[in-house]
Parts: sequence; structure tokens; C-alpha cells
Amino acid sequence: MKVVLFCGGYGMRMRNGAADDVPKPMAMVGPRPLIWHVMRYYAHFGHTEFILCLGYGAAHIKNFFLSYEETISNDFVLRNGKAELLSTDIADWTITFVQTGIESPIGERLRRVRDHLDGDEMFLANYADVLSDVPLPEMIDRFEKSDAGASMMVVPPQSSFHCVEMDEGGMVGSITAVSEMPLWENGGYFVLRQEVFDHIPENGDLVADGCAELAKRGRLLAYPYRGFWKPTDTVKERAALDNAYTHGDRPWALWERAAASIA
Repeated sequence: MKVVLFCGGYGMRMRNGAADDVPKPMAMVGPRPLIWHVMRYYAHFGHTEFILCLGYGAAHIKNFFLSYEETISNDFVLRNGKAELLSTDIADWTITFVQTGIESPIGERLRRVRDHLDGDEMFLANYADVLSDVPLPEMIDRFEKSDAGASMMVVPPQSSFHCVEMDEGGMVGSITAVSEMPLWENGGYFVLRQEVFDHIPENGDLVADGCAELAKRGRLLAYPYRGFWKPTDTVKERAALDNAYTHGDRPWALWERAAASIA
């Protein structure tokens, strides 16, 4: 399936100042940017046709792939001054780069790349800034067997805050961690059918418009997941992932597990 990645937002909470024009998906985790980790995840499952919805900082993403160095993340033999790769990352990837506007909402970005989907009935989509080890084949299979127009991975709330229940006099009756409440939030991993386009207006949003309308019609499927899922909305969250990568704690890197099992 083709994979649509939304990578054109400002990512204000990830920026270090007005002079920092690097888009959030290009924030580094280990030797590679976030978007690379997301793409490697999909490629691990055989989905290697990517459509990048570009916007803010598009040049950084384009230049990264145009000057891609395989030797950074692959073993190689240096022979007569030339590197002979023992493995490769992106040699079998097809990447379509589409400028979808600087201010465009997610839904509008998706509308602007519809022609690049070649009419495929089903396709995948992702915000390109969240890492997970969710079993993608299972998620796709569950959706294929349903009659839904879209599937959204949902995860428990990640907040560390607590909710307080109190009476009219201000006396507290209970305190509950947000993460323990029977709530779910959008996890950012989607499996979509062309039907979703019927419910996204011009300059609309994928979730607030497209998914919300499908939900009203009983055609939005949730895929609850309690496994590894980490967003990178802030510098702190990105730093935590980078630190985990440095210490070999990479549950999202399923391709590394596969390589290790072969070895």
C-alpha cells in the first residue's frame, strides 16, 4: 500500500527559536531524522511507496533524501576507495515529494495528494512524528475485513497529570491518573479508504472533519493499542527518544530485530 506522510507543519514546540526552520519530522533520533524511522517502520512491512505532504521546511526534507548517505546506517566494505554496501535502507523505496501548502490543514494536504494515490482503494497515512511498534499487518487485516471507511489507531492518554473528582463544596472524592481513565486518544496511524475524501471539505481536517463524519455514520474503526507508542511534540520528548536510541532501547525499530534474528 502507498503511505501518505504529513510532514509540512511548523512544529513550534520543537523549535529552538525563530531562526530554526527545520520541520519536526526532521528532528534527529540517533543518526537519522524522525521521518526516516517512520518510513523504515513501514518499509519493514513491505510498504515502500511514500507520498510526502510537504509544507514548512520542505527543502530540509528534500535535501536529506537527495543527498542520502547509506553508509551512515549500513555496514559496508571500503575497497579501492569505494564503499561497497552490505545492506541498504532506501534503494527499493519510491518517494513522491508534493508541496501541499505552508498553512494547509492535514485534511487539505491529503486532498492535494489524492491524484498520487492512483485510485488505490486503500492506503496508509501517518503524521510522521510518532514512533510505535504497533503490529501493522494485524491493523490492516482487521480493517480489510471490516466495512469501515477509515481505521485510526488509538492509545491510552499519555498525560502524567491526575483528574480530581469533587463535590459542590470542594471536597475531593477521588483522584485518578489520566492514564488510568477509560479514555483513548488518536495515535496517528491510519488505514484509509477513498471514501474518506467524501467527508473532507476544502481546507478541512482529516480527523475533525473526515474521521468525525465517518464516526457519525458508524464507519470509523478504532484499533486500540497499549504497546509502545511515543509522540515527539516537544523537545523533551524528542530528547528522550534520542537518549533511548543511544542506549539501545529502540522498540520501534522492528527492522533491527528482524536483522538480529537472521544473524
